[in-house]
Amino acid sequence: MHIRDILSGPGPKFSFEYFPPKSPEAAESLFRTITELQRCDPAFVSVTYGAGGTTRGATHGLVLRLLQETRVNAIPHLTCVGHTEAEISSLLESYAVAGVSNILALRGDPPKSGGGAKGDFPYAADLVGFIRRFSERHGHDFGIGVAGFPEGHPGTPNRMLEIDHLKAKVDAGADYICTQMFFHNGDFYDFRDRCELAGVRVPILAGIMPVTSLAGLNRMSELAAGARFPARLLRLLARANGDDAVVRRIGVHYATTQCADLLDHEVAGIHLYTLNQSSATVEIFHSLGLRSPEAAVS
Repeated sequence: MHIRDILSGPGPKFSFEYFPPKSPEAAESLFRTITELQRCDPAFVSVTYGAGGTTRGATHGLVLRLLQETRVNAIPHLTCVGHTEAEISSLLESYAVAGVSNILALRGDPPKSGGGAKGDFPYAADLVGFIRRFSERHGHDFGIGVAGFPEGHPGTPNRMLEIDHLKAKVDAGADYICTQMFFHNGDFYDFRDRCELAGVRVPILAGIMPVTSLAGLNRMSELAAGARFPARLLRLLARANGDDAVVRRIGVHYATTQCADLLDHEVAGIHLYTLNQSSATVEIFHSLGLRSPEAAVS
């Protein structure tokens, strides 16, 4: 189903993000998670793409398996760093044949090795435009999503220029925006208002990641450069005194209150970064009264 049709339906949408498993055992564990989260009836799920395309085959394989073995709408990430037009065309052709309807187009990061960073697409807007032209030539209308950064893009300190870059992606053909994780809803509301002022009027999905461990919090701070962790959240976590179970309860409750407030402020959708786990997401849904899971999950 095209993302425009998905997002035009009634009510805010919920979606989940997964990353490709690295082993057969991890693949089976992920599919158990996906089966559990299907009970929450997500509008779609997205599958990440490694730096410099390092998980290209795994991303492609997981998306196809999701289409074949589940009832979810699967959206693959696609990055432009290190890729040629021929490589992107080949991937798009494969996705079109498989019946994939939507792509999340990102600039992406170069691999840690430093190699393979060059490619034919300097910016995400270039990739969006290429996908849109591919759709027109091949008669397969891909829905296109792009990333937004409520706390600011780490590579663009100029916040005015940052919105200009976002508008360029939308003008090139993007249908919706999915934000990076944030922990202070005021940042999202300000971002949404600035988009409106700039003439960016596609649906904006709010990215939420519950903190489930202190180690995970540290990984978030490394992966999401520039992420702002509010003092209120840090104060709550400090009171846990390193107790993993308490940290998890605090993190899930904090994410739940974020989601409740976003719903009260008429968010178009909430995109939950699951880290390939189901329990925190199910708990959030249960606390919000959105779904009644048929069975408890670990």
